[in-house]
Amino acid sequence: MKLFIPGPVDVRQEVLDAMRQPQMSHRSKDISLLQARIEENLQKLFFTKNTVLLSSSSGTGAMEMALRSLTVKKAAVFSCGAFGDRFHEIALYNGIDVDYYRFEDGKPIDMNVFEEALKKGVYDTITITHNETSTGVMNDLKALSRIYKKYPEVMVIVDTVSSFGGVKISVDDLQIDVCVASTQKALGVPPGLAVMSVSDKAVKRFNEIGYRGFYLDLKRVYERHVKSHQYPSTPNTAVMHALDCQLHYIVHVEGIENRFKRHQALAKYTRDWVKKHFDFFAEAGYRSDTITSVKNTKGFDLDKVKQALKEKGYVFSQGYGKHKQTAFRIPHMADRTLDELKAYLKEIESL
Repeated sequence: MKLFIPGPVDVRQEVLDAMRQPQMSHRSKDISLLQARIEENLQKLFFTKNTVLLSSSSGTGAMEMALRSLTVKKAAVFSCGAFGDRFHEIALYNGIDVDYYRFEDGKPIDMNVFEEALKKGVYDTITITHNETSTGVMNDLKALSRIYKKYPEVMVIVDTVSSFGGVKISVDDLQIDVCVASTQKALGVPPGLAVMSVSDKAVKRFNEIGYRGFYLDLKRVYERHVKSHQYPSTPNTAVMHALDCQLHYIVHVEGIENRFKRHQALAKYTRDWVKKHFDFFAEAGYRSDTITSVKNTKGFDLDKVKQALKEKGYVFSQGYGKHKQTAFRIPHMADRTLDELKAYLKEIESL
């Protein structure tokens, strides 16, 4: 079955084979060397000099770790979809004082609302979802950064879970304090790890907070990593080997810029196809390079479409939540080729 869903994605055989490495002690020199190599390549992909950590969790675990460990007084969540909403839920479940700015599905974060919120001067932490997986909206981080850079006291947490590895995200230029991603989407690795870059400003902040949880305590994870390139608890070593293998491929074989260009080419082909046959769910100018959300303008029964494509060897992605019948999603991320994408779209046309 070919997975045309926004994660987990199809994974190259070489990466799957890397998970068959013999088990190793999580307190050994070998694990430290493995982690150091992973961090070096992730820094290249994040375009950062910041420390890069792993969390043996989904991206949600890293989101919770960042928000809980960095908010002293009050947070602001800026959401334009279901995964932006998750930051708000995390805040509520952790007893964090939070304001919730929700924008219409299919539309990006409104710059004017964003700036007016920061002008209030009441937030010490904000969250931004770069690529909203549920709607195919990609927010303009450069434009948003021009606003939040005026408020250097504010901690900036950015969710790049479904864009990192497929789109250039220059953490240092954008001055992102914690940038969160996970392995099972555009990176093209099995699920089981989240990755996060952590700025010096974030390090200073989490030292000011008394209760940060235990397993998801960013301070504990950071300090153990800096000391020994290890972690407080046993990490997911099998996926670490897979990530190490894939990062070598991305950085040294395919090439980072070539990878971004390939994602752009896949996105362009998909958009041209959507223009010809359907309509877009996401607003023009804010359409993702890793996932396209399509309005079901032909009124297809998408449950039947899903079953028909399953019989042809594909896993189809309907719209998320309340959009399950009114939209569907076409992921074009990780190591997907243009020929594979073309074949899939032809199958949809034939229904």
